[in-house]
Amino acid sequence: QVQLVESGGGLVQPGGSLRLSCAVSGTILSINTMGWYRQAPGKQRELVASITKSSATNYADGVKGRFAISRDNAKKMVYLQMNSLKPEDTAIYYCNAEVNWRNSWGQGTQVTVSS
Repeated sequence: QVQLVESGGGLVQPGGSLRLSCAVSGTILSINTMGWYRQAPGKQRELVASITKSSATNYADGVKGRFAISRDNAKKMVYLQMNSLKPEDTAIYYCNAEVNWRNSWGQGTQVTVSS
């Protein structure tokens, strides 16, 4: 059984920063691309950022220059550093990873950007 557990969400003022973490656990043979998605109320889930096993990254246009994704393969973790947060970044953020050649999701962590 594979589990992805996110942490680091919360309430932050506009312009602030948060760092999300996601830990992968269980019987793990392979972890390929990892990423972060988000879903705001009434909207579809969307890709925020992804990172391959060789650390090639991809970002949604709206977060380029503000967010940074990274991973620690030894610790089986992926991170999302979020800076200059805006109210429109408010959403549930989900960790995603291809683990053992299957797509896996975390339970999500709420990020709220509000004054």
